[in-house]
This record gives sequence, structure tokens and C-alpha cells, in this order.
Amino acid sequence: MKHWNTPLIGFFLFTLALLVIALPSLRVDAAPRQQDFATATPGPDGRILYTVVEGDNCSSIALKHGITVDQLRQFNTRLDENCTVTIGQQLIVGLAAPVTAPTAPVTPTPTPPAAAPTPFEGTTEVCILLFNDLNGDALRQPDELGIEGGAVSLTNVNGSYSQTQTTSSAVDPDLLEPVRSCFTDVPPGRYNISMAVPDGYNPTMALTYTLDVKAGDRASVDFGAQAKTVTLQDPAAEQSGGRSPALGIFGLLLLLGGLGLGYFAYRANRPQSKLKGSPLLKR
Repeated sequence: MKHWNTPLIGFFLFTLALLVIALPSLRVDAAPRQQDFATATPGPDGRILYTVVEGDNCSSIALKHGITVDQLRQFNTRLDENCTVTIGQQLIVGLAAPVTAPTAPVTPTPTPPAAAPTPFEGTTEVCILLFNDLNGDALRQPDELGIEGGAVSLTNVNGSYSQTQTTSSAVDPDLLEPVRSCFTDVPPGRYNISMAVPDGYNPTMALTYTLDVKAGDRASVDFGAQAKTVTLQDPAAEQSGGRSPALGIFGLLLLLGGLGLGYFAYRANRPQSKLKGSPLLKR
């Protein structure tokens, strides 16, 4: 009959007891969940805004929204050459169709299924707004309405379409939003949009924009301008336009100096002509 090794059995039982005690405390950590980025919702005017947070830069912001840094600069013309952003700053990261007024719900009626889906064919609509950028931040605020008299042109890059319209300052009484200048029945393609601001205004954004449109789209693009009267005058220009006391004093000194030199020359020449026949000279 074989005899069991008592120390070996004791060590085995001790190890088994430790495993039983430790198993409840063991856990498998799940892989860290990736932080999702919430896509910004377009505003009523179609602009998609993003607020800068800590750690953001132009490259990371562009990557988040699927655009290039050059497109980000086109949307936000006030960015400096280093593309510097600050926490809390609002940036335009895209343009979409403006939100329209909600309509009353309609009771659906059954319709027979279509035999086969067909691709949509048609034209698009491009609407432009030239707004009065009162604070000059290149972002339209609710109280910044349209400007009358701007000239906007929409031209296909291949030259097949070119139209021009004039901007308006009218307000839609139902939506309480500025009335946009809309180009209808625009064929799909790539277009260049050019804006000319009326006299008395300075642009606060780039005046050209390239837009790709598809059939059935409704695109909206904003341009900003600010009245010249709002722009602060250059102090140097103000000084040059006004009368300078220092220049007046300097001119007076020059005038007195000229008079003194003239009088001295007159006295230096006058005695020679008058004293030639004087009795005093004959003594």
C-alpha cells in the first residue's frame, strides 16, 4: 500500500484554498469605450457651428467634421495665419439647408408600392444671403438682417451656367428670417459664388465660395458685410486731417525769421545809397 506524501498534499490544499478565495475578486476589465463625438446640428440659417474645447486645434476640428483645414479657413476668414483657436470660440464647420417652418401633420394614406425605385433627376436651388455683420465676427446673429443692393453671381466652373441677382433686406413675416436671393432650376455640378457688397459697406468675410450641388439639394451660403461708419477711423488719419498746433507754431517762426532776414538785408543796403552825398562823409 502506497503512502501519500503529507507535506505535498498540504501544499496542494493550501494553494487550492487561495485560488478559491481569490477567484471572486478577479474581474476582466472591458476595453475602454471610445469617446463619441456629437455632430453639431445646423442652425436655422443653415450654418453648422462648433465650440472650441481644450486641446482643439484647426487640424483636429477639421478631422472631427470631415473637412480640410483650408475649408475651415474658408468658412472662418478671421482665423490668423497660424490658424489659432481659443476655448469657447465658435467656428463654422459646414453649411446646410436652412430649417423651414414646421407644417401640420398629415394623415398618411396608403399608396401602392412602386414597381422599382428610379434615380432622382432634376435641378437644385442655391440661396444666398448678404447680412449686416454688426459686430464684425463673420457669424450671423438673429438681429443681423439682410443688406439691400449687393450683387451675387452663380457660375458653373465649366461655364455652362451663369446668373446674377441682387440681395434684399426684406424679412419673411412668417419665419422672421431675412429673405434670401435664390437661384432656382440650377443644374447639378460645381459652382463659384461671387459677392459684391454695395457702397458704404466693407466685407467681413471672403467674397467668393465654391459649392458642389446635387440634384434635389437646397444649398444656402451667407456672406457678411459691415457699414463703413461702424469702422473706427485711424487716429493718424484724423490727425493729418485736422489742424496741428505744432505745425502752426513752426510756420509762424519761419514767417518771423523770413521777415527778420528781409529787414536786416534792407537796413544793410539802405545806408550805402543814402550816405554817398552826405556832408559827414566829406569831413
